[in-house]
Amino acid sequence: MSRPDGLSQWTSTVSTHFPTLSPAHAAGLALWSYGIVLARSCGITSVCVVLAALLDTKEDTLRQRLREWCYDTKHKRGAKRLDVDVQPCFPFLLRWVLAWWPPDHKRLALAIDASTLAQRFTVLVISVVYRGCAIPVAWVVLPACTKGAWKPHWLHLFDLLTDVIPSDWTVIVLADRGLYAKWLFRHIQKHGWHPFLRINLGGNVRPEGAATFRPLSTVVPKVGGQWSGRVTCFSGKESQLECTLLACWEEGYKDAWLIVTDMEPEEADAAWYGMRSWIECGFKDSKRGGWEWHQTKMTDGGRASRLWLAIAVATLWAVSVGGEADASMAVSSLEELPEMHTARRRASGRAKPRLVSCFRRGVLRIMVALVQGKEVPLGRFVPEEWPSGRRGCKISGVNGSPKQTISNVPPCGRKGHSHGHQA
Repeated sequence: MSRPDGLSQWTSTVSTHFPTLSPAHAAGLALWSYGIVLARSCGITSVCVVLAALLDTKEDTLRQRLREWCYDTKHKRGAKRLDVDVQPCFPFLLRWVLAWWPPDHKRLALAIDASTLAQRFTVLVISVVYRGCAIPVAWVVLPACTKGAWKPHWLHLFDLLTDVIPSDWTVIVLADRGLYAKWLFRHIQKHGWHPFLRINLGGNVRPEGAATFRPLSTVVPKVGGQWSGRVTCFSGKESQLECTLLACWEEGYKDAWLIVTDMEPEEADAAWYGMRSWIECGFKDSKRGGWEWHQTKMTDGGRASRLWLAIAVATLWAVSVGGEADASMAVSSLEELPEMHTARRRASGRAKPRLVSCFRRGVLRIMVALVQGKEVPLGRFVPEEWPSGRRGCKISGVNGSPKQTISNVPPCGRKGHSHGHQA
């Protein structure tokens, strides 16, 4: 397959998954995302250099075409040219992920967080987290250092994804303690998903059946402690939240994890919260660890949001190809060793650590396929089991008495879970 044929194949793929985009807008999105992967940069100069050589055309011609794809309508040439409306693309972006997801694996982890770019932009993002990576599926680009509540933006982003994920799937939404809010908890529930939100140690908690509140800091007062149960979090009348509290404090961490969810205690695992950090890996992939968005000269939020659409598509492509390859790699087989073998007794039970992230592996495999003149690899998603902390540690109740026994890997599930990112 010739290199231009590879672009044609990719353009057809992008057009299929964004049926509401005009042919011109879909072609522009395919051109941008294809160029980002080949250049390993979202910088327009780098993308134009690689695409001009690939298509045997002038760099200036491509630069103008790619610039106009990011422009608002008022800055485009021609009276009938419209800008790319990014927000209606979010449901189709998530549907694309689900289309390549195995139909029998009906659970998904989403993470939300904010990323900044110097003093120019703050980007609020909802991402699918997968194999140590994150794929943005909805976002809003805001001016940095500008006062204003984030609540309306988060509510709107979630609403844009309404009814995309089938109702019989289990969906958890992970967020760090800086984003916790009761309204966020309730709004996630409204969509039929499960909040999985970390909270601060300040405040009070009342376990189910208890008469009084006590400080949250007493739930797991020392390293190695774990606890889970139904509670009322926070003693203020307006802030009270009936929920499940999951708590653990792993050695090597400054504070305990306190996570609120609406799942039953026996259904949820605090170790799942470890997947939240993958969205930070996704931000690294968009910046210094991958597409180099940190070097953009853009100052207009609308243009930046359109470039983020191309970045998201490029990321989806790379991670799906890399994740499929990662899933086929050999893992450690402890069960093949004698029960009392030293390696088996000392092992954590996890697979081999990733030496290369799925994101980077995907980019490299795409590049090799194009160099060899093969068809463009499209990949698929092969979910791995979520982290588990249920292996034999004793969990103490809030009052210090044993409540429940679980099994013996690091309680929070983060140590040894390598993201494999390389600069």
